[in-house]
Amino acid sequence: MPDDETQTQTLNRGAAARTPAGPPAPRLPGAVEAPAPWLLRLIAVGLVLAALNLRPAITSLGALLEEVRDGLHMSGSVAGVLTSVPPLCFAVFGVMAPRLARRFGAGAVVCAGMAAIAAGLVIRPYIGSTAGFLAASALALMGIAVSNILMPVIVKRWFPDRVGTMTGLYSMALALGTALAAAVTVPLTSAMGGSWQSGLAVWAVLAALAVLPWIVLVRDRTPAPGTPVPGSAAAHPADAPALRITRSRTAWGLACFFGLQATAAYITMGWMPQIFRDAGVSAGTAGVLLAVTMAMGVPLAFVIPRVAGRLRQQGPIVVVLGLCGLIGYGGLYLAPAAGAWVWAVLLGVANCAFPLALTMIGMRSRTGAGVVRLSAFAQSTGYLLSIPGPLLVGVLYQHSGGWGLPIALMAGLMIPQMVAGVLAGRDRTIEDEC
Repeated sequence: MPDDETQTQTLNRGAAARTPAGPPAPRLPGAVEAPAPWLLRLIAVGLVLAALNLRPAITSLGALLEEVRDGLHMSGSVAGVLTSVPPLCFAVFGVMAPRLARRFGAGAVVCAGMAAIAAGLVIRPYIGSTAGFLAASALALMGIAVSNILMPVIVKRWFPDRVGTMTGLYSMALALGTALAAAVTVPLTSAMGGSWQSGLAVWAVLAALAVLPWIVLVRDRTPAPGTPVPGSAAAHPADAPALRITRSRTAWGLACFFGLQATAAYITMGWMPQIFRDAGVSAGTAGVLLAVTMAMGVPLAFVIPRVAGRLRQQGPIVVVLGLCGLIGYGGLYLAPAAGAWVWAVLLGVANCAFPLALTMIGMRSRTGAGVVRLSAFAQSTGYLLSIPGPLLVGVLYQHSGGWGLPIALMAGLMIPQMVAGVLAGRDRTIEDEC
């Protein structure tokens, strides 16, 4: 690539500063050569394939939740627990991602994550009990969790001058995978004899395919650009005070924004098809409506990070997305079936808070090490905050006998989401506050 040398020099300013001007000097221990073009292309392919697998485990279940509930004899409250498992796993296992990446390499961790997704998706439909289904789902979600955390890290390390573009690319792939699973799971299930087990297990094939490029990256032991020189203080971020990031209002604002958008997203993925089905919409159409909601992220997940990257403050984008969510939830409350397609589109726009949050993670720190810590803190804390939402929706639905209270809860959460997003979108970095 024409800018490989510039990229490498930028990322290794510390090493370059110690290298005298003049003829090329011997490379310092730990300094990083320009990555080969084929390696960057492979990383881009790996990012896209990995992103395609970060949501089908969830949206395929949402499309068949009623069948799974009947097959495993789940109550509404237990189904609420099931829809809360994704953020719980993301919070618990996401914390481990930076430590694992430092020890084994980001490529190896993502490779293992894709393998865990494939294994969990194969096992969970056939295990025959609610507890086993939850455990196998947790295995797949563990793989999603570590990959979620490492996506911004990999982008920042290998594509530091194209954070917005690459974040948009894998966010678009993530939205595509989400929408694809929502749209075709029910038709695939029908084509395979109506077995919900087969309809869920088929997504393991996509996850197995995503393992392949990361295997090559595991074998390639070249350090990622921007990796600190071994032996330097920067090479050991774990030695830095572990709680310093908690002094940053920006980090907390980003964590709250991430958590509230995750709450909305997992309620939508887990429960929106059921809302439409209870309003008289067929199962197939309800799945397509969820697919429309998720598909809105395909173009917008590419556009929004690029626009956000050019703005000094991202608060205006946060407010626009939040208003779309408020209107969409209002429509679900007043006329869920009559305006179903409009509400699906508006909620799809609101769900694009996710790629915006990822973009802000990359923008709110000056260094790669800072992005690692901010990504782990914001995503893990955010997912922890999002756990009660889907569970509470299930409890309210079961005990109220309708969707009025759950939808009111969803709409109400949009207000603090906008406040937190405006705070996180201010033009400053965590280094300014820690």
